[in-house]
Amino acid sequence: MSTTDKAPTAGARGATGERKGGTVAEPNGSGAQPRSVRVVLLALMISMLLAMLDNMIIGTAMPTIVGELGGLAHLSWVVTAYTLATAAATPIWGKLGDIYGRKGVFLTSIVIFLIGSALSGMAQDMGQLIGFRAVQGLGAGGLMVGVMAIIGDLIPPRERGKYQGMMAGVMALAMIGGPLVGGTITDHLGWRWSFYINLPLGAVALIMISTVLHLPAKDRTVRAKVDYLGAALLTVGITSIVLVTTWGGTEYDWTSSVIMELIALGIVALIGFVIVQTKAAEPIMPLHIFRNRNFSLMSVIGFLTGFVMFGAVLFLPLYQQSVQGASATNSGLLLLPMLLSMMAVSLVAGRITTNSGKYKVFPIVGGGLMVVGLFLLAQMDTGTSRLTSGLYMAVLGAGMGFLMQITMLVAQNSVEMKDMGVGSSTTTLFRTLGGSFGAAVMGALFTSRVQDEMAARGGGAVTQQTSQLDAASLAKLPEAAREAYQYAVSSGTHAAFTLGASIAVIGFVAAWFVKEVPLRGTGPEKPEDAAVADDKIAQSA
Repeated sequence: MSTTDKAPTAGARGATGERKGGTVAEPNGSGAQPRSVRVVLLALMISMLLAMLDNMIIGTAMPTIVGELGGLAHLSWVVTAYTLATAAATPIWGKLGDIYGRKGVFLTSIVIFLIGSALSGMAQDMGQLIGFRAVQGLGAGGLMVGVMAIIGDLIPPRERGKYQGMMAGVMALAMIGGPLVGGTITDHLGWRWSFYINLPLGAVALIMISTVLHLPAKDRTVRAKVDYLGAALLTVGITSIVLVTTWGGTEYDWTSSVIMELIALGIVALIGFVIVQTKAAEPIMPLHIFRNRNFSLMSVIGFLTGFVMFGAVLFLPLYQQSVQGASATNSGLLLLPMLLSMMAVSLVAGRITTNSGKYKVFPIVGGGLMVVGLFLLAQMDTGTSRLTSGLYMAVLGAGMGFLMQITMLVAQNSVEMKDMGVGSSTTTLFRTLGGSFGAAVMGALFTSRVQDEMAARGGGAVTQQTSQLDAASLAKLPEAAREAYQYAVSSGTHAAFTLGASIAVIGFVAAWFVKEVPLRGTGPEKPEDAAVADDKIAQSA
């Protein structure tokens, strides 16, 4: 085994653990004790829910927001500003946590997110809302990476599998409940409460984390310099990439001067970033973490998983509404087969990992199931039943369930404890960028195919409405136009998922090169050991 593939030691944690009546972080990487970990995890899951639920709720409220504030031409920027800020801030939050301490940086990100939420709810015009959403996105960038990094600090990889189902459950809750909650809040309380709802949840998370989470303090005698130049170059590079994937084929043609200039700017900024990282004393994303084969492979697989997942979430409800006649109100429930399968498989894979310490089989099986699921979804047409499409979605969900948390677990196990923040943020960033690329590339292919089919079958008038017809609007069209549109949507879905299946093959191949490096940790804990540990905590509190 090469040195770069060995599981890093936990010596960077510090010489002693810390007990202050809350969660205990052990210096040897053995993690925190079970009962107190569950309390902290509850607070962390609330924080994760804040970041994931927000966009789902806002999407449902957007028509009402535009109706009151106007600014339809700038509608996309309400989402884009949040996404840009989140992606750009993610690696910076991770590094700040490594330098200054995880807890304080994480609490700061929650506060910034809540300030952005409150200001967004008070926005008086579209310009203010876009600006305040960017503030909210800056905080959201720290929420996700903070949750993952703190879990990495508290729970060794060998034990972390037991909690995978909880994280997958939060994701499923956000995707299913978001649109339903957003619609209910907007109809009964007004769209501003779509933002204000974050405040009580965030306050609970702040109080719980402040009181029960205790991590070893950073050594203040070591004064680290923040890599501001690297952070700036990375921000410019990420911003350019996200804008290209957001604007390309929609706001501007892919060959337009604006898109070409953004591509050039992004390439130059990222090349400059790599050069700076080789010379910086405290690089914002130390390149040595990519020398570890498993970490690099998990970054690639995470990117591809994000690519596929966001594409599926985007096109499956559209297909079921336009072709199968489902209601837009229940769009979150349409994804239930995929999300439940993902949650169940993630829980089982986590338990097996904890009990056996083995994990290589999961990326391989997950990658294979993802390819199969996407291929099956690509076969859907105007005659596919909801039961059949649900079974296809369950296969895709099982594949993602094997991959979603395992990629983070293996990535964190592949870096030293001192790099836990940048390791977590880098993996999160690759998944975020994968989702951005997936939505853009699959969306461009889908739209192109729909427009081509409509031009050939349905005439130019209906072509202008492509990708915007829900079940109610579709019912008002003449039968010939409706059938043409349904055929066009199923054809576009076929093209998008065929591309997704082709991309997923890369992840399946990459999974075979993962090395089975032992996970840090001690394996399953006996119930009597947990009881003794809890008694010790009670006595020391």
